[in-house]
Amino acid sequence: MSVRDLPSIDRLLQSQIAAGMQQDFGRELTTTALREILAEVRAQVLKGDEVPDSAELLAAAQARLEAWFAPTLQQVINATGVIIHTNLGRAPLSQAALGAIQSVGKSYNTLEYNLRRGERGKRDQHVEHLLTLLTGAEAAMVVNNNAAAVLLALTALARRKQVLISRSQLIEIGGGFRIPDVMKQSGAKLVEIGTTNRTHLKDFEAAIETRTALIMRAHHSNFVILGFTTEPSLAELVELGQKHDLPVLDDLGSGALLDTAQFGLGHEPTVQESLQVGTQLVAFSGDKLLGGPQAGLLVGRSELIKRLKRHPLARAIRPDKLCLAALAATLGHYLKGEALEKVPIWQMIAADEETLKSRALAWQNQLGQGEVGPGRSTVGGGSLPEETLPTWVLRLKLDKPDRAAAQLREYDPPIITRIEDDQLHFDPRTVLPDQDSVLLEALAYQHWSKR
Repeated sequence: MSVRDLPSIDRLLQSQIAAGMQQDFGRELTTTALREILAEVRAQVLKGDEVPDSAELLAAAQARLEAWFAPTLQQVINATGVIIHTNLGRAPLSQAALGAIQSVGKSYNTLEYNLRRGERGKRDQHVEHLLTLLTGAEAAMVVNNNAAAVLLALTALARRKQVLISRSQLIEIGGGFRIPDVMKQSGAKLVEIGTTNRTHLKDFEAAIETRTALIMRAHHSNFVILGFTTEPSLAELVELGQKHDLPVLDDLGSGALLDTAQFGLGHEPTVQESLQVGTQLVAFSGDKLLGGPQAGLLVGRSELIKRLKRHPLARAIRPDKLCLAALAATLGHYLKGEALEKVPIWQMIAADEETLKSRALAWQNQLGQGEVGPGRSTVGGGSLPEETLPTWVLRLKLDKPDRAAAQLREYDPPIITRIEDDQLHFDPRTVLPDQDSVLLEALAYQHWSKR
């Protein structure tokens, strides 16, 4: 047999199977898939392979079409114990936030429309008043992430001018975000103050000159410096800035609005604390410890926020309607004092050990296998480095844990776990309560779980 025995595309398209493919995917895309399959098969036949029949060709085309449309962004079950898991979408949203997204997403909405006046409005109106009520700031604005917030602040306030920052705060966080690179992109000139481990207030004061436009503090976020180390406090930097008429930008990153120390963790600096010492501009994330959608939030002095809003870059990095809807709903939880009950990441952080132990034991009982023992959960997301929370985990000891973990990632929905000491660990702290049955179904389904 030779390539002349291969059916034509027209002939394949006339089959009943291809008719169904065209109904599902359209004629043009079906034709493209068949053309690709035939080209690949033709090359193999020329090398001596057998000519497949029409049914095999159509099945290959069907598989290719389905692969093209298979979602790559999909729901997963996070059993790792990492609460703000950057690779897994950071913070899951509250039911109110999801409802707000659906409400504004399915119809026209008031994104930039003032109902009272019956004329064009501004999208900042949807969250600015909530942010000012919550933090005590004079004004606020939202952009699409915290890196953009920092970039906008540096560009609008310090382009072609100097920004003073401690050398110990020239951080890099996940995804290659580096403070020096952002400064370079903004056009601001970086002035490194002090040494890696020790920076004094006098070092900042000695560096101030006529071209200095801004003092910046960047929260360490994902690392700690121990030993012989010191840095000026934020309050000291603010006082120095006021003395020389220089604003202070505080890049908090994590966006904590609640005190993490009450849950046995180290204290993560809060937005309110930064503003209370007089910081003129604070930047933070919406999807880390705030527990909302991806967003960059800027709060502070009215005159500075106005300058940022007027800058051309602000339009390029503005949030969309879905982000604003989810963010407004999330901020509402804090204002109502219900964040611990309604915001998923705070539910996870606040979960008590007895509840976690009971869930892990229930998993073990239903599976009829595994061991339950103490473990440690982490906050993640560049927040509270080296800080962990006590938890209870289900451990499955397997001959090939890597293969088992890979099989779980192929489940629908995929299940992400972690491997320690050749055991699969499943932490109930990060498994949403309504996902328990799906997790157990997946574990019971796998042949290796019968060991």
